[in-house]
Amino acid sequence: MKLKYIVLLVLIARSTIALAIDMPLRKIDGTLDNLNDFKGNWVVVNYWATWCPPCLAEMPDLQAFHDKYANRGAMVIGINAENLAPDQLENFLDSYFITYPVYSGPLTQHSELGSVPGLPTTFLVSPEGKVEARQVGGITSEMIESFINKWEAK
Repeated sequence: MKLKYIVLLVLIARSTIALAIDMPLRKIDGTLDNLNDFKGNWVVVNYWATWCPPCLAEMPDLQAFHDKYANRGAMVIGINAENLAPDQLENFLDSYFITYPVYSGPLTQHSELGSVPGLPTTFLVSPEGKVEARQVGGITSEMIESFINKWEAK
């Protein structure tokens, strides 16, 4: 009987590990993180660019969400999808008062999370490391909160 429980726990652990998304993230300074580093939290992954008006419009809401939930199990990470010099990107983020983690990435139509057909594109990754939603176009803090609340109510 004890062996059955051990086998069951191993299978559950393996299935949970398999859901995590191995996605390298390049910091502005060039060092690497991985999306797996944030497992255990809701992670809002936002692809954006400085030349994208809807991206700029949603940044205050993303920052507000991050400020409200960063110490409560949810966070925002941005992926800047253009080729900017690190100092240009840092200056831009400072001018918009962005404090959530921002990484540099290429402009792409596909990522480890799924299709990125345009900017902004936002993915919502569950604490288990599974993509639960994707939004192409602008997003608000209320939209993110609503989705998480409905998902957790299941």
